[in-house]
Amino acid sequence: MKMTKKFDHLEVVDTTGLTDADWAEINNLKKAYDAAGEEALSAALQALGERDPIRAGRVLGAFFPDLVRETIKDKLADMGITEEDLRELIRKLENANQSRH
Repeated sequence: MKMTKKFDHLEVVDTTGLTDADWAEINNLKKAYDAAGEEALSAALQALGERDPIRAGRVLGAFFPDLVRETIKDKLADMGITEEDLRELIRKLENANQSRH
């Protein structure tokens, strides 16, 4: 079976946590790429990132989970934040949230 080049790199790999709105953006990105190629995809991603950076992160993470995870780790390391620092912060936030209820 011959694989076409289109969408090979746009396959959703990780659906964890995706909302209906995320899926709508994923479909928009695929349509942009299908209609006009990589330049259109790039423009659509840039517009999404400017409009809703959190959603853009989730959508990119759906396509490229390992790359996004490693990029975040690298950026946090550049800022001096370790994985253990993040785990401690999450524990504190969870505890604070539980004490509110």
